Formats: sequence, C-alpha cells, structure tokens
Amino acid sequence: MILAAGEGRRMRPLTDHTPKPLLQVGGKPLIQWQIERLKRAGLVDLVINHAHLGEKLEDALGDGAGQGVRIAWSREAEPLETAGGIATALSLLGDAPFLVANGDVYAEFDYARLLPVLQAMAGNPAHLAHLVLVNNPPHHPEGDFAVAEGQVIEPPTHAAGRYTFSGIGCYRPELFAGIAPWTRAQLAPLLRAAMHQGQVTGEHFSGRWEDVGTPQRLTDLDKELQRAA
Repeated sequence: MILAAGEGRRMRPLTDHTPKPLLQVGGKPLIQWQIERLKRAGLVDLVINHAHLGEKLEDALGDGAGQGVRIAWSREAEPLETAGGIATALSLLGDAPFLVANGDVYAEFDYARLLPVLQAMAGNPAHLAHLVLVNNPPHHPEGDFAVAEGQVIEPPTHAAGRYTFSGIGCYRPELFAGIAPWTRAQLAPLLRAAMHQGQVTGEHFSGRWEDVGTPQRLTDLDKELQRAA
C-alpha cells in the first residue's frame, strides 16, 4: 500500500493544485520513484489511498498499466490519517501481511529486503509489525524509536540510539482490527501497544531517505537528482 491521502499543508502553495505525491524531483513524481522501486522488488499489486486532489492521482496513474503494476484505489472523502486509511483499505489488501510506504518521500530503499519479513510474519500471528528506521533528519533530531536485538522499542526521550520511523513498514491486518473503516486513527498508538507486547520488529536503514516536507527540501532534492542523472 502506498499512502497518498495527505493534504501536504507544509508544501503550500505547491499543493494547492497538485497532490504532494505528484510533485516532481529528478524529472519524476515522488510517487513514481516509489512505484518503480516496489515493482523492482516484485511488488506489483498496489493499493493507493487518496483524498486531497485524489482525482489527479488517478488521472496520472490510472490502473497502473503504464507503470507495469496493478493499482486499486482506496478513496477517502477526507484524510483518515495513517491507521484509519489502512483500516479502510483492508478489504483491498487481503488477509496476508502487507507492506506500506509513504507516497511523498524519497527513499533509495530496496523493498526486496522486506519479502522474507512478510513471509515470516505470515507464519507468526504474534508478529504484528516490522518497521524500517532511518537516521534522524535535521528537522526531527529526537527520533522516534530504537531497535534492540531486532525488537523496536520506545526508550525514554533522553536515551541515545533513537531513530526516525521512515514510514516503511510491514503489518499484519490484525494490528488494525480495532479500527472501523472510514474513521480517523493514528498509527503510533497501535505500534506502541504492540511494542509493549514484543510484537514489533525492525531494522535500521542507513541509506538515502528524504522527507520532502518543505518546498525548499523539494527544490534541493530536485537539483541533486538532476545533477546525478
């Protein structure tokens, strides 16, 4: 699943008429970079949710045939936040563990790394989530979680070793069982509850990951990728 329902308020005025995942860097929309990397890993059955200017996403990507993938759309009248959006899309995602990524970030991540994780989760009902953590960006120096012996934990705020959650994760549908479709719900409380039960594993990715959260960061990344092309 690719999450693409956010309003991109920090990116205004760019997102007044363009959904954030369609903003371009290096000659491609942000979401296209994600789709191409998912396809490279063999992940070609995609669910994408949308709300803000969602018709423009559908116009751009259609059923995915032009990208070599298959896209099912989960349409939200208004953004339901991460957990609400996922819970609403469960009927499209099926009963097996699934991967989720944000449509508005740039990540040079090999999604094939997560295929064995999804397979392991399928055989373990107690393994509810697996998170990819990254180095803390300058705008989020305190980080989110830590990894200890493969388990994701939330240490005290003063503890060292905290990383930032990349938005890339694998989940069992049961994690969202308590959320009714079409309701707003955040992901963090679900993850914290599962962490306390030792049901969340994780890994640290030290490669390139960029939360394109401001017009300036978008411009900087675009220039960098154009130079590298």
